[in-house]
Amino acid sequence: MTEYDWKHQYADLPGLRVHYVRHGQGMPIILQHGWPEFWYTWHKNIPVLAENFDIIAPDLRGFGDSDKPSGVSDVQAYVDDLSNLVEHLGLEEFGIVTHDVGAWIAQAYALRNTGRLKGLFFMNCPYPGIGKRWNEPDHQINMWYQQFHQMPFAAELLTRDRENAKIYFGYMLNCLTNADGVFDEVMDDWIDNFMKPGNMQGGFNWYIAVNELRLKAMREGPLDVPKIDVPTRVFWGGNDPVLKAEWTDNLGNYFSDLRKVDIVSEAGHFVHYEQPDQANFEITSFFRSL
Repeated sequence: MTEYDWKHQYADLPGLRVHYVRHGQGMPIILQHGWPEFWYTWHKNIPVLAENFDIIAPDLRGFGDSDKPSGVSDVQAYVDDLSNLVEHLGLEEFGIVTHDVGAWIAQAYALRNTGRLKGLFFMNCPYPGIGKRWNEPDHQINMWYQQFHQMPFAAELLTRDRENAKIYFGYMLNCLTNADGVFDEVMDDWIDNFMKPGNMQGGFNWYIAVNELRLKAMREGPLDVPKIDVPTRVFWGGNDPVLKAEWTDNLGNYFSDLRKVDIVSEAGHFVHYEQPDQANFEITSFFRSL
């Protein structure tokens, strides 16, 4: 891992112990990762953002060094974890920066209208407006892993030895980025993380938990949910094969205070990791404006 004095902490929440890294001071901002990630996906962002904000980067349940509950949790359990972490830390006002899995959770939290959430910064964001496009014939080749993750043998197969995990993450991380090799220098860190007992299945449990909601969107089209009225900024990697940039077209139907949408041509799924300088600048500018 990069040389930095990472400050690891734990929060004992109802039924769950959550690991997080916390740095800086100022307006609190929670960084929520997606898959295949854990808190360290933000290691290019935390030191810079901590110069202006109180940065909190947790591991989701089942991921990293957070607890791995037995069985598959309901999607709302992930949302409750976020809510409980906010309560545990005593955050009166805060922002969220997130993408992928974390973005789904953040939207559900925002719809609870707690009044504490002051801004949402999304990158490559699954949202209800994608609808049936999840299941377009030409898109199925990019979605295979979400079905594979639900197979009862998948986690055991990939963690049987380190080489299996290396082959899988080497493929997935290169497939989802704009250019090959972006994660090469931290590949061992990724494999170390997901080879920890329970971590591979812990991450896969998200796909089992969310499957019915995803199928509902595929069958019925864009879901009818209330608009989120929190100030929102979107910064989307233009070459993401899974969450396509053209799918930003319906964002205005779900976010009533959408400040700006940028498509970043030189990034794929992990725009915060692929273009960290630009991402850090935009995140800082957005939350300062609030």
